[in-house]
Amino acid sequence: MAFARLLLALLLLFAASPGQAASLRPLSVYFLDVGQGDAALVVSPTGKTVLIDAGPPEAQISLVSRVKQLVNGPLDLIILTHPHLDHLGGMSRVIQTVGVRRFMDPGFDHPSDAYRKVLDVVGQEAGQVMTPTPNAATPDAPLSIGLGEGATLSIFWPRVPQEPFLKNTRSDANSNSIVAKLTYGDTSFLFTGDAEPETEARLLRQPQDYSATVLKVAHHGGRYSSTAPFLEAVRPQAAVISCGARNDYGHPTREALDRLGQVGARVWRTDRDGEVRAVSDGERVTLTAARGSAAAPVVVRGLGARAVPPVDTPRGTKSGPVEISVEPRGPSPRGEGGRFVSLKGSKVFHREDCATLKRAKTQERTVYPDRASAMKERRPSEDCKP
Repeated sequence: MAFARLLLALLLLFAASPGQAASLRPLSVYFLDVGQGDAALVVSPTGKTVLIDAGPPEAQISLVSRVKQLVNGPLDLIILTHPHLDHLGGMSRVIQTVGVRRFMDPGFDHPSDAYRKVLDVVGQEAGQVMTPTPNAATPDAPLSIGLGEGATLSIFWPRVPQEPFLKNTRSDANSNSIVAKLTYGDTSFLFTGDAEPETEARLLRQPQDYSATVLKVAHHGGRYSSTAPFLEAVRPQAAVISCGARNDYGHPTREALDRLGQVGARVWRTDRDGEVRAVSDGERVTLTAARGSAAAPVVVRGLGARAVPPVDTPRGTKSGPVEISVEPRGPSPRGEGGRFVSLKGSKVFHREDCATLKRAKTQERTVYPDRASAMKERRPSEDCKP
């Protein structure tokens, strides 16, 4: 009888414990097969959708088809980690076909026609345009985005204006890739774009928790990224490499694969395994590949993670199914407002009433009738955030 009472007490204890897997709806991350490029789709427990990168141009038709299968209605957020063609090639078509409410990129200027065309489409179609500027109320913490039911996306890099962009690296565009961590319960996913060794070294100087259940490996498994100190901080149980079959770059490289093996990460590759789906119940992540030897589901257990509270969820309060919370870089491109102005020789544009324009020594300037027109030729300035 005593044993029966003890067993009943234990059952009641576990049933009442918060955060158990049975009480959480699943979160899914699809590492899409786009060949030699990157694209990942996040579907949160409340149905919020985030597309991180959009692969190369040659994959845009298949990418759009797959996103339309997985998403009903416009995407809540698209993140372009950096302005390289193998990450933005399908973005314009996704935006025009599926739709998007918010768009984020690093704010790092890049002289690429393809990038300018994406910004043109964004200016016409996106509801909000933003950069990962830390919240002014907590400038030392990364910008955090609430996806509902405790799922949080924290942006670790870049941190302009708190910290300047990295410069004079092997590739400044790569080095200033958006690095983000998705946390759900005890599980987490780290997305690294094409981060370079300088990026990883800078991140390690910040007092953040980079541990992750699943790592999206930087730069398609290139030899320079995924340094040993950074992987020691991440300690991923699973690692996904997005690359094309028989690509010209030799990705993934033996050096990167060896370093991943040294930290005990099990590796999935889109060139070999096709699309990889990772489903988290808050305690475990189940990974399933579309083909090959990795097609059988593999379960890895989350080891706990610290998420930065989203800006719309004060510390200590219960997080519910809330709208994505972000700090917009400027008003909606479709919103009303005055004209926009760019100074001669400048790569950015300002609101017509911006103090920078009043202080400018030169009076030679270009005036745009609306924000969409300005976005075709310039980037928004960081001072007045037009």
